[in-house]
Amino acid sequence: MLNVSHISKTFNPGTTDAKKALNDLSLDVNKGDFITVIGANGAGKSTLFNAIAGSFITDSGKIELNGKDISLMPEHKRAKKIGRLFQDPMRGSAPGMTVEENLALAAGRGGWLSHVSKADKKSFRERVAMLDMGLENRMNQPVGLLSGGQRQALTLMMATFDPPELLLLDEHTAALDPATAEKVLSLTETIVAENKLTCMMITHNMQSALDLGNRTIMMNEGRIIMDTSGEERKSLTVADLLMKFREAAGKDLNNDRMLLI
Repeated sequence: MLNVSHISKTFNPGTTDAKKALNDLSLDVNKGDFITVIGANGAGKSTLFNAIAGSFITDSGKIELNGKDISLMPEHKRAKKIGRLFQDPMRGSAPGMTVEENLALAAGRGGWLSHVSKADKKSFRERVAMLDMGLENRMNQPVGLLSGGQRQALTLMMATFDPPELLLLDEHTAALDPATAEKVLSLTETIVAENKLTCMMITHNMQSALDLGNRTIMMNEGRIIMDTSGEERKSLTVADLLMKFREAAGKDLNNDRMLLI
């Protein structure tokens, strides 16, 4: 489904600030996989997502999506196939437009630039009601006035309105309070399952990394140092993940955000 073959990326090459962010990384993602991605800050997790989404062109290697080489495809064209959510709830929607208008854009209706039918309005309202975030009563309010959780739930719906071939979730609950984060994670699990999406999710919560999806990969210094699924993954604990990191990386994982959860 997604085949990443020997990709590398160095930022600021030839300078004292040179940083090898991806180091000959390869990854095969099967259709229907829900992969959680963990690793310390600077491990290359978001850089991997940026490479897949087309935020930059890799220095070497190949990226294929459903058999098509997208290595040189511009980001805006990849966006038609790849949905993405970010840590910042302010990204992924238009804050000055209403909830209804944002959904119209996601549905290809043109938002405020074109007429939204009564049938569309009814459909949008019914869909946001399923999020259980109270958005059905705020359809005509600007998205910028919503809470972080409401906005992230709406953005998740927008990103999957027309189910993408691949969904990338880049710590999309990290900026939310614990209760709201748990609710958005539950929504994520439901939407991914109902739409049979192929999904990759970066998380700083190591327990969530084991509880959600069917596969977990761990990154360090631009490489994948662990890839686990099936019965092996089911038996793992957070302590096991820390031990595996130490064995593979030769050092302790010292990311406080991950260790405190």
